[in-house]
Amino acid sequence: MRSITSQYLARYRRLTGDRSDTVLPVTGAQRRFLLVRSLDPSGRPDVVPMFFAFPHGTIDPERLRAAASRLAARHTALRSRPSVVRGTPVLCVADPDVGVTRPALAPGESPAEALRRALESWDAQGPPLRLFLVRDEEREEEILAVALDHAVCDGRSLARIVGELGAAYSEEATGSHAAPGETENELAAYRDAVLRQLAAEERAETPEAAAYWADRLRTLRAHAPAPGPARLPEGARPSGVAQARLPAYDGGVSFPGLLDACRSAARELYGPGRTVPLGYPWGGRPPGAEPVVGCFLNTLVFPAETGPEAGLGTGLGTGPRSEAAADAWWDDLDRADVPFDAVVAAARAAGSGWTGGLDGLLTVDDDSRRPPLVLAGVEGREIHVDGRPVRGPFAVSITQGAEIRLRMVWDRAVLDDGAAQRAFDALTHALRPSEPTVR
Repeated sequence: MRSITSQYLARYRRLTGDRSDTVLPVTGAQRRFLLVRSLDPSGRPDVVPMFFAFPHGTIDPERLRAAASRLAARHTALRSRPSVVRGTPVLCVADPDVGVTRPALAPGESPAEALRRALESWDAQGPPLRLFLVRDEEREEEILAVALDHAVCDGRSLARIVGELGAAYSEEATGSHAAPGETENELAAYRDAVLRQLAAEERAETPEAAAYWADRLRTLRAHAPAPGPARLPEGARPSGVAQARLPAYDGGVSFPGLLDACRSAARELYGPGRTVPLGYPWGGRPPGAEPVVGCFLNTLVFPAETGPEAGLGTGLGTGPRSEAAADAWWDDLDRADVPFDAVVAAARAAGSGWTGGLDGLLTVDDDSRRPPLVLAGVEGREIHVDGRPVRGPFAVSITQGAEIRLRMVWDRAVLDDGAAQRAFDALTHALRPSEPTVR
């Protein structure tokens, strides 16, 4: 039987022939985003927004629009619409179309509420890169939201987009076109990178890899309760948030240590003795590919066991369970190119009742890789606009640098605030440096 990737490539080639400059294939990671979107009754895509506050009068909206249009013209992914054509997920290449929307504040509405409303009304058929600008009269600031459809942009591309948007804003040109030949060359590089990634995924889908994931995830089950509107207080925002700043470790916390700490939260939320599916993005550019902007980070699944050690002590690779989890994680990375849908299929073929839903998500960032947005020499202050809908029961984001910045958001229709706060407290405790033993 042919692999899922092979089947996808065959469908794509039947749709487009040997080559197309207007309809491009998507990677396994992008297929996952499009699948999740198709299962959402509202058809809502995952949207990744970044928010920056600037002093009043800093931003020229027309100059910003021209800069964003030039940015989109230079990157195929930022001007392509994710779509499903005759059952085949693809990117439909289009002309750059980036406007600056200025949502008007309703009576009594805050700037954050206006931005949440604008993002919730996202039209999945529109451009993948959009800008929203709202005035905050009380703080004498303007808040700029740079929002992207997650199906065209992985987290690793965000820093590059921020840097290039600032550079484009500083350019003298006011047109929306890239330099002659630049768009065509980048499109060719983007297509090549995607095809290289799909080739890597096709090679990775071996019977041995399927057997590995089947055994690894055999006991996996989703444990989050079904969404219940009654759990959400009337008039409350759809998601909750908790955050903390912790002292940094020398060299930072290892990724297995962060995954191990997330077991603490999972144990509080779903109880002991469970195997909880936690997802995290991972991957690299395929060998020989140009560093194009796009979505290439596969979602890997970590079967988090909420055993008796979860949430006890620091849990950062100091006990036998933690060491075993770290060893297994390294083995997972050897099969990291197997696309998510193939991993789910392997687990189900082995008798698992898991259908691919994730009970938690973890994303990790390096503070040095998050440059500020600078427009005409003015550095924007990055802020958060909380309370937006989230995809999945809970998601943890960790930024490591001079300190550890920890955030957790949760779907309040799935998890109640009390349980989520206890989970966050357990996660925070697990990540605090242990006190030295006094002898």
